[in-house]
Amino acid sequence: MRHPWLAAIRPKTLGLSVSPVALGTVLAWSEQGVLHWLPALAALVAAMAIQIGTNLHNDAADHLKGTDTPDRLGPPRASALGLLDAGRVKRAAFLAFGVAFVLGIYLVYWGGWPILVLGLTSLAAGAAYSGGPWPISESPLGEVFVWLFFGLGAVGGSYWLQTGQLSWSLLPPAGALGAFAAAVLVVNNYRDRYTDARAGRKTLAVLLPPAASRLAYALLMLGPFLLPGILWRGALHWWLLPALLVALYLVWLMYHIPHGRQLNALLGLTARFQLLFTVFFCLETLLSGRG
Repeated sequence: MRHPWLAAIRPKTLGLSVSPVALGTVLAWSEQGVLHWLPALAALVAAMAIQIGTNLHNDAADHLKGTDTPDRLGPPRASALGLLDAGRVKRAAFLAFGVAFVLGIYLVYWGGWPILVLGLTSLAAGAAYSGGPWPISESPLGEVFVWLFFGLGAVGGSYWLQTGQLSWSLLPPAGALGAFAAAVLVVNNYRDRYTDARAGRKTLAVLLPPAASRLAYALLMLGPFLLPGILWRGALHWWLLPALLVALYLVWLMYHIPHGRQLNALLGLTARFQLLFTVFFCLETLLSGRG
């Protein structure tokens, strides 16, 4: 396998934290005509650090709890395979959270108390995702958590750092990014529904029939295209049809790929689709000169 630390960090998923920061910053830049580089860079690194910390903590915590077993269908975990000591992985997770905390001090100085609330909440949620007495990853709230933090929270926080205010125009793109990020988790939990059920997890994929997970994925991938701020902002977006066709193809895969390890490819494609959507949206925003 690849380097064990890379396996634990899961760099292919980092686009989920990069996309909302980039989108919120570009929207603010297009509206204000001013880009504050240092807060934008600090927010980007802090968001990535929180996600890295969450991924590392998840790698270690699931192994220590016995959730990761030899029949795991997802990508191999470094702690479970014995490639890294779970204690070291957990310490690395808290180091990543520490980096985010230090950067957060500067961001709070720049953006004030709303950034303090958002930052502390994000750090706590990252640590609680796989840890604590009620891990979010083992509950039916995982998709809601992802939608809030990788959508509304990250986009809104990045926009606030640039402008010192919020705008209703943020809701459609922020909601869209959150929906695509939640779709990634839907695939993950759909793939693992049988092993999660045996481990006592209560994810939506465990509690609901398989058809519900497939429908949820379709709604999360296609619903954002109907939002007024996506479908229409004075003119139809030039990239809308190609992006919609890709989303339709991914939904088709969700309905036709057998359950199991083959869903790992769809998970990666869904994460990359969110990043592609962000690139298209940001380019259109900058080229049109509208927020």
